[in-house]
Amino acid sequence: MRNYILILWTLFSFAGQAQSGDSEAQLLLNEVSAKVKSYRNLTLEFKYVLENTEENIRQETKGKVTIQGDKYVLNILGVTRIYDGESLFTISAEDEEVTISSNNTSDENTITPSELLNFYEDGYTYKLDIIQNVKGKKIQYVRLNPINSESEIKYVLLGIDNKTKHIHNLIEIGNNDTKTTLTINSFKTNQPISVMFFQFDIDKYSTYYINRLD
Repeated sequence: MRNYILILWTLFSFAGQAQSGDSEAQLLLNEVSAKVKSYRNLTLEFKYVLENTEENIRQETKGKVTIQGDKYVLNILGVTRIYDGESLFTISAEDEEVTISSNNTSDENTITPSELLNFYEDGYTYKLDIIQNVKGKKIQYVRLNPINSESEIKYVLLGIDNKTKHIHNLIEIGNNDTKTTLTINSFKTNQPISVMFFQFDIDKYSTYYINRLD
């Protein structure tokens, strides 16, 4: 689950964290960052595919996330995660269990927005890559190479819609040649959201086991 949220947050954090590269790529990343920050909230439906041809592995799943500031609600693989700005609630309907952790938990499977942003402190170099036509859209790719020589990531391709400046997809190639692709199928902004949307209602889970990590 760590990788799902990590890669997802990558979509909205690259521009401010890239360290050095050509000016055209920097300008495009800045435009993407400014566009995303201009929205009150985002609701995304996405497809996540992990492939490793040598190991004959292919995993595909779909998910949905709503983000507003530091708060988010993520649904993927039958699990719902609610972060209300202070606590993270992981709800598993299959296990009938709710795990509650604080923002600064050390659990490696619990990711908060602040930790996700820290991921980029190692930094990347970047440059413009190819342009592809995808269903009538011109997608400009930016290639990002990690500065950290010990990174498990070989490189990342970030696909950006030239017209809207929205992220289309992200392709991550690992040092073990595992390819991870996250494609946004639906991109909605500034949706009417109830103040209770990011709140966890414990009364709805009275029959669930409540696991408090701290």
